[in-house]
Amino acid sequence: MLLGHNDKYLADSGMQVTIAFNHFGEGLVQRMPRCRRGYIHVVNNDFTEWQMYAIGGSANPTINSQGNRYMAPMDPNAKEVTKRVETDEREWSDWNWRTDGDIMVNGAFFVPSGEGLSMQYAKASSVEPKSAALIDQLTMNAGVLGGPRDNSVSISYGGGATTGATSYGGGGSSTGGNSGGGGDGDFFGMEDQCWFFNYFSNDLKS
Repeated sequence: MLLGHNDKYLADSGMQVTIAFNHFGEGLVQRMPRCRRGYIHVVNNDFTEWQMYAIGGSANPTINSQGNRYMAPMDPNAKEVTKRVETDEREWSDWNWRTDGDIMVNGAFFVPSGEGLSMQYAKASSVEPKSAALIDQLTMNAGVLGGPRDNSVSISYGGGATTGATSYGGGGSSTGGNSGGGGDGDFFGMEDQCWFFNYFSNDLKS
């Protein structure tokens, strides 16, 4: 899933995308998504045993990961959720990438960067995230035809560590993806959000 034309295409700086309620199944390699510029809200998805990385980016995208479950593969060299593509750490250390309320399973880990201030993620926030403990229910109907997932196979996730300290599901208003005055989102006229809801697996054939 590629978001953004190329690193030098400045118009994508105003892009706003929400990726929600998906199951990224076993055997997928990378790019769930791979982002160039823009503001990306990754919320309440189930990531299961990627082969290289789950979320990647270049050209300073803002990535807000909330309420997801990341189950790492057995490969000890592929536990990291994130990847800054062909970018030196001295450059990406200022990019705003955060994990908040995500569950990390089987040694998965997310490398955050940037200031971590909530105001930095106003354009990368679209819906109020639910608790990652509800992922099975939230992604139950993820699939090509919208049918329920086959949960007959029992998988032990062993608990996992939860990132951040946000309490979900309570009161309060969600931060709209179009909030925040000024900025390149308005300038480029790309205020409308894109949404992705699906089931992704290397077993699916076109």
